[in-house]
Amino acid sequence: MTETIRWGILGAANFAKTQMGPAIHLARNATLAALATSSTAKGAAFQDLFPELRLHDSYDALLADPEIDAVYIPLPNHIHVTWTEKALAAGKPVLTEKPVGMSVAEVDQLIAARDASGCLAAEAFMILHHPQWHRAKQLVAEGAIGELVQICGAFTYDNRDMANIRNRAETGGGGLRDIGVYPIGAARFIMGAEPVVDRVDVRWEEGVDTFVDATCHFGTVPFRFYVGTRAHLWQEMTFHGTSGVLRVSAPFNAVDFGPAQVHLLRPNKEAQTFAFHTDFQYVHQVEAFGHSLRTGAPYPVPLEFSRGTQALIDAIFDAATA
Repeated sequence: MTETIRWGILGAANFAKTQMGPAIHLARNATLAALATSSTAKGAAFQDLFPELRLHDSYDALLADPEIDAVYIPLPNHIHVTWTEKALAAGKPVLTEKPVGMSVAEVDQLIAARDASGCLAAEAFMILHHPQWHRAKQLVAEGAIGELVQICGAFTYDNRDMANIRNRAETGGGGLRDIGVYPIGAARFIMGAEPVVDRVDVRWEEGVDTFVDATCHFGTVPFRFYVGTRAHLWQEMTFHGTSGVLRVSAPFNAVDFGPAQVHLLRPNKEAQTFAFHTDFQYVHQVEAFGHSLRTGAPYPVPLEFSRGTQALIDAIFDAATA
């Protein structure tokens, strides 16, 4: 593996242009080398930002490019598995947007494909590359808020464009798959355990979930979260303990939603705020992937972690349709 990881992107998604493309450009020992798109206009828009970018007119052509060391996939949810498997079959390590699969069975399929290929494959679950979450986990583990009593999470935005892939059942749309992964994954990371579903309320619109309110538990610790795609933009994670409260105020879109801060509130003590103003989670994610490729070190967020989040999503959908 070369010292500088040469990345290729499958598809000219706007998110790739505004977030992951710049992150690859800014990351140490990484370069954005190629893009696969059949759209001349979209390709030109990327080249305006990255003039040295090579364009391929098909995904297969990029996967066959010997000068690409790793592939990033921001395609619609329902074809994540297909193109992740194709990348692995082509011998390309691959970072695929969440949700990496549509079910536990599909994630298991990808784990098997990863192991058979010998290439690194992972879900682009960027938040766990941000140091605010590692600080939050440390504080909870150290007993800074005593024993956990309750975990609460929320993530909402307002998207009523029914032509958008996030609102289309056939492309794997819906709020739980799009943003439910974040409060679920964050809580699982802090707890180091798997939650069990107690109760769910799901609202549907044209076959996709537009609001999910779920109550779960980690042993004796309740975990409640809601996600919605027809509501005012909001996100927050709170960990309530017997002797304090830990609040992550921009837990999922640090910088874009607000400054990355972890707030520790305890009775009779001055509130503490741990700030992470110079950290960019997408850049950290690219650097972590490259580090694992170059050194063989375990990737911090393996597919096995993604499988646990998908298992709860499956359980919530099962409970909603029972």
